[in-house]
Amino acid sequence: MHILIVKLSSIGDVVHTMPAAAALRRAFPTARLTWVVERVAAPLLLGAPGLDEVIVLDTRGWRQQWHRWDTLRQATACLARLCQHPVDVALDFQGLIKSAAVAWYSRARRRIGFATDALREPMSRLAYTEQVAVAPSEHVIRTNLRLVEALGVALPEVYEFWLPPLEDEAAYVSRQLAQHGITGRFALLNPGGGWVTKRWPAANFGHLAELLWRQHGLASVVTYGPGEAWMVEQMRAVVQTAPVVSFPTNLREYLALARRATVFVGGDTGPLHLAAAVGTPIIGLYGPTSAERNGPFAATDRVISLDIPCRRNCYRRTCREHICMDISVALVAQAVEKRLTCLT
Repeated sequence: MHILIVKLSSIGDVVHTMPAAAALRRAFPTARLTWVVERVAAPLLLGAPGLDEVIVLDTRGWRQQWHRWDTLRQATACLARLCQHPVDVALDFQGLIKSAAVAWYSRARRRIGFATDALREPMSRLAYTEQVAVAPSEHVIRTNLRLVEALGVALPEVYEFWLPPLEDEAAYVSRQLAQHGITGRFALLNPGGGWVTKRWPAANFGHLAELLWRQHGLASVVTYGPGEAWMVEQMRAVVQTAPVVSFPTNLREYLALARRATVFVGGDTGPLHLAAAVGTPIIGLYGPTSAERNGPFAATDRVISLDIPCRRNCYRRTCREHICMDISVALVAQAVEKRLTCLT
């Protein structure tokens, strides 16, 4: 049997699909498993155990350079790989027209996607031979597992995340931490986020770093994405005595860094989901999104969100008020203390 997994992006979405892929491998140990993914998230899968093939697309780059002959050549080569080994089942975990098109192009006899009311782009249903109903309030990991359940796969009690070997990345992180004087425990702070509405003010992270140093002796390592360096500077502007360091990491290096961290603090973004995948203790700060659906899943992790009417089913990327992230530094510090207590 050849099973095609279609989950193109984003980073958090790919992480949340890994337990479904692991469940497939356990149920069908001799099956061929192929995953189609976008270039930005591909480093999470290349070399990961359990996958026979990873097909990397670059639809964003192709759209920007659609008129070039090389773009057509690359796209054609990727699509040709879909047909190299006949596909029996294609599972579309994305629910977009482009992901459904990938499933359809594979010529799989069974093409399974979510029920229409759960699709991000309802027209994608036209590519499916089967659809699976899901509960809107269910955690997205469980939602993804519903697709493999349609193949008779039992839902696992413990989530398994396939990640590539990280020996080289771990060595890089160790060198960087040593060069920056971090020899003991540290908190991993991530002030960034793709949506402005998901961000806790950067200055608050600076005040939190001070409290973590004074109360727990925790240094702070700050991570940031492209165009987010200014957030680190805003943090540093309010820090007085706490050691606060940052250094560049790619996806795999970030995974190795998260494994070393004592605790992670950040919003509903890819870095939080990556930290959850490697078992880092987490304090999640949630505003317009639902922690029940997208939050950390370990019973001992902590989620902080304000109980205000406007944040229910919000999911707004911009907002004039943006009061849902008015979470106090003291409240976050208390959550960190409670989470650290669970480690002793």
